[in-house]
Formats: sequence, structure tokens, C-alpha cells
Amino acid sequence: MTDINIGINKENRSEISEGLKRLLADSYTLYLQTHNFHWNVTGLQFRELHLMFEEQYQELATAVDDIAERIRTLDVPAPGTYKEFAKLASIKEVDGVPASTDMVKILTKGHEQVIRTARSVLKIAQEAEDESSASLVSDRMRIHEKTAWMLRATQA
Repeated sequence: MTDINIGINKENRSEISEGLKRLLADSYTLYLQTHNFHWNVTGLQFRELHLMFEEQYQELATAVDDIAERIRTLDVPAPGTYKEFAKLASIKEVDGVPASTDMVKILTKGHEQVIRTARSVLKIAQEAEDESSASLVSDRMRIHEKTAWMLRATQA
């Protein structure tokens, strides 16, 4: 690639990208969990949860692409392997197939973790005056906050 001059110095682009990599890893891990739970949910709320999880994993699929492309826009390679995501992610894998009520709790905690990761990246992007990354991260926070609320509401 040619030299990049978008008004954000290399050091700041690197720091923002490192935060975005963590956000990408958390988002991808949450995507995998949500897709897994969509396939394996059973019980009285099967149809409702099956459809809700499908909406959520489809939204996350778009999100991981947007986050990875922002990292590339900052001229940094985006991680793309399970091994890299496992090192970067704050969300841990789930063994086996939990009960549907536990799936909802696990996903709620996952969305809340993504919010916390996004909040830390947002601060870095704002300090570097990177409005594009800040906007992306802010939008992600809003979506995850709403999704966590919806998941919590199914447990009421």
C-alpha cells in the first residue's frame, strides 16, 4: 500500500487498532456463541430464542466485518484466526450446550463485555480525534446495550 495520511499519526492508528482488535475478537467470539446457541436452543421458548439468536448473530456478522475493515482503513492488519481471537478476546468459550435460560444469561454477559471493551476503545479513539472509529464504536455500544436489555427482558 502507499503511505497513509488521514490526519491520524501512526502511533495513534496503532493504539486505536489494538483496541479495535480486542473489540473484533470479543464480537467474533460472541457471534460464534450466538450462532451456536441458535442451532442448539431447546425448550419452551425455542421459537422465540431461535429467531432472536438468528437476528443477533446476523447483526454480529456485519459488525465483525465493519470492525475489521476499520482496522484495515487504519493501515493495520486485522486478526482473522481462532488462535488470534482467543488471545485477544475477553469473552471465553462455553463448553457443551447450556440450558436455554443459561444461554440467555451467557449472551447477556457477552454483550455487556463487548460494551465494556467498546467503551475502552472509544476513549482511545476520542483522544486521538478519530471520529470514524469513535462513531463505529459508539454505534456498536448502542446496539449491544439494546441487545443486552432485550436479553435481560426475556428473563423477567
